[in-house]
Amino acid sequence: MPGLTMEGDGRRLAAALCLVIVATASVAPAQLVVVKNSIWVMSPLSMRAHHEAAIANYGVPNYGGTLTGVVLYPADAKLATGCRPFDATAPFKSRSGRPVVLLVDRGECYFAVKTWNAQQAGAAAVLVADNFEEPLLTMDNPEGETLTFLANITAPSALVTKSFGDALRIAASKSGEEEVVVQLDWRESMPHPDARVEYEFWSNINDECGPRCDEQAAFVSAFRGHAQLLEKAGDALFTPHYIIRFCPARFAGTRQCASECINHGRYCAPDPEGDLGAGYEGRDVVVENLRQLCVHRVANARNASWVWWDFVTDYRVRCSMREKKYSRGCAEEVVASLGLPAEMMAECMGDPEADADNEVLKTEQMVQVGQGNRGNVTVSPTLVINNVQYRGKLESTAVLKAICAGFKETTEPRVCLTQDMETDECLDNNGGCWRDDKTNITACKDTYRGRVCECPMVEGVKYEGYGYNDCKASAR
Repeated sequence: MPGLTMEGDGRRLAAALCLVIVATASVAPAQLVVVKNSIWVMSPLSMRAHHEAAIANYGVPNYGGTLTGVVLYPADAKLATGCRPFDATAPFKSRSGRPVVLLVDRGECYFAVKTWNAQQAGAAAVLVADNFEEPLLTMDNPEGETLTFLANITAPSALVTKSFGDALRIAASKSGEEEVVVQLDWRESMPHPDARVEYEFWSNINDECGPRCDEQAAFVSAFRGHAQLLEKAGDALFTPHYIIRFCPARFAGTRQCASECINHGRYCAPDPEGDLGAGYEGRDVVVENLRQLCVHRVANARNASWVWWDFVTDYRVRCSMREKKYSRGCAEEVVASLGLPAEMMAECMGDPEADADNEVLKTEQMVQVGQGNRGNVTVSPTLVINNVQYRGKLESTAVLKAICAGFKETTEPRVCLTQDMETDECLDNNGGCWRDDKTNITACKDTYRGRVCECPMVEGVKYEGYGYNDCKASAR
């Protein structure tokens, strides 16, 4: 499957899932578009050059920022793949004190395992060297596997080509030689074409799909406040989407399509429990996906698009399929509680039994197919920001940072400059900025893009100078 890899047994699992998806009415095999960051080799001089890397779909990429560190490679060949835990009593350290970017070899275990072991051993970032020459792929979370540490991975990770990995390995393995210093750069990984960020969230109302669904629900609940602030201020345009499949003609009339589809096989979703004879049906999922799309459309028509976040949060609490609370009446009660007109909702949703196209769902099927540099959306949940698929952990602060990177510098809205977005770099050696030890006045300022050294304003007095090593109170 181009663009997606989960290493080891995950490859065979992904292939098996793909066959199941095709048989149950998919528009395309699951895949992830490769999103890249830049790596600038700063030293040794003989290696100075820019290279590309594929951002992993886990951890927390530093969207909008950079990280400068020293490349280290495990001295013990048995640990070269990063599949075994490293010695916790001897964490990786560079001679210069810079952060460690650990290079490991591809193979033997899931990519996420490599990153977790490296992070536990003190690595600030991880590069995985491919083991044969091929186009860059996205390192993804393993489907069907429960990795308890996955939510705790914060180190950014990326796949590099075999040739670049080989060069880094050779240079990093030379004992006593000059350190291999690289700058990982995510500043151009998120485009910022104008003053407004446009983003989409592809999800599913089915909450019985395990860790992916739990991650999705936790994100919606935690991110709701940020999203509503951005929308109410006009700083962002949000659009919810849902992956809608169809029933191929050769399966028309089967029990499976009857159970999983509405509008005579035009719009389908997999059975929530994976059992056509038990619990809710896939068609229930499709109808509720449609209802949530209409909630957004109707709310948007009333200049209150942010109500979608309230509906989705309340729906999960009041009408969960997992908790056997779901019914059409329950969903309609949530709609009514938010003041959305029933007649407008009914007109938007149409008749699920009609042998006719549904304008809302037909549009969903069309927009999930990639155009230009934008790839197909076939994995739920998927976040798309400024037409680029987000990579990394689906977590509130990490996503907000990525969205904020979609604004041009100095144009970020206030929500991007809140305390929980700070990088805390000023806590370590004052971030390398100027500081008056007598008054503790400092030029170091934390931002989500990283620290900046700017002479401050203190109690109405403006300090001026070069914030890295000199600031003086202005006489004016």
